[in-house]
Amino acid sequence: MSFTTLTFELTTGGREAAVDITDRCDDFLREAAAGRDGLLNVFVPHATAGVAVIETGAGSDQDLLAALRELLPADDRWRHRHGSPGHGRDHVVPGLVAPHATLPVVDGRIALGTWQSVVLVDTNVDNADRTVRLSFLGG
Repeated sequence: MSFTTLTFELTTGGREAAVDITDRCDDFLREAAAGRDGLLNVFVPHATAGVAVIETGAGSDQDLLAALRELLPADDRWRHRHGSPGHGRDHVVPGLVAPHATLPVVDGRIALGTWQSVVLVDTNVDNADRTVRLSFLGG
């Protein structure tokens, strides 16, 4: 059994974003998994971001952001009040979109469905710099 991990940084642009990181996961696994089976864990060490496995390119990523805006309006209802108006809602997002995902790896590749992608979900416009940790555990 082996364990390999890598972190990388990305910038979401200071706006709500759903950023497809599937290619970064694939690049990592080409070296870390090298044709083996195991598990890929994707983790964002932030209190205001999450990881989703969703379809991208057909509007589902923007639909997810719209649903989060509808469920969690950026207004003054939140007790957590520093930052931009409504920033408290960003701290609730990881309760709905977990800051991690664990995915099966088969023959060195993520075993995603046809239309699935790994996406960093970030609604925090106050912090555009994000870290992602990828970890592979395999035999």
